Amino acid sequence: MQTASTIIGERMGRSQELTDSKRGPVIGGHLGNKSIRDISWLLNIPRSTVSGIITKWKPLGTTATQPPSGRPRHMTGRGQRMLKRTVRRSRQLSAESIAKDLQTWCGLQMSPTTVRRELHGMGFHGRAAASKPSITKCSAKRRMPWCKACRHW
Repeated sequence: MQTASTIIGERMGRSQELTDSKRGPVIGGHLGNKSIRDISWLLNIPRSTVSGIITKWKPLGTTATQPPSGRPRHMTGRGQRMLKRTVRRSRQLSAESIAKDLQTWCGLQMSPTTVRRELHGMGFHGRAAASKPSITKCSAKRRMPWCKACRHW
């Protein structure tokens, strides 16, 4: 006879995925009018997993794993490291020149917009330098007494 600790120990972890051979009996139990709790207890699978399998099966009619949504990433880990190294070496490079460098070194066809987006994700942000007023001889002459008066604030 199994104890509660062995049943919990046999349960699957959160990151694992159920095989098709375990999903089939879940749907069979659902078609046999078994409750989610009964199916969970019989197959030793969490109720949330059983419920998720059934809710995915109803609209699709299949228990197979669906491909992930969205477009795959263009930049690989190697390309990201190369991009970071390039930017750290010279912060003055434009996105266009970085894109050309990546194409020659890694063979990655990448637009400057993608380069900017990747750099933004890595924490590099383009900032314009703050504009400083030009100090003329007349304004310097007027500021000098004020600066001397406020020197020891």
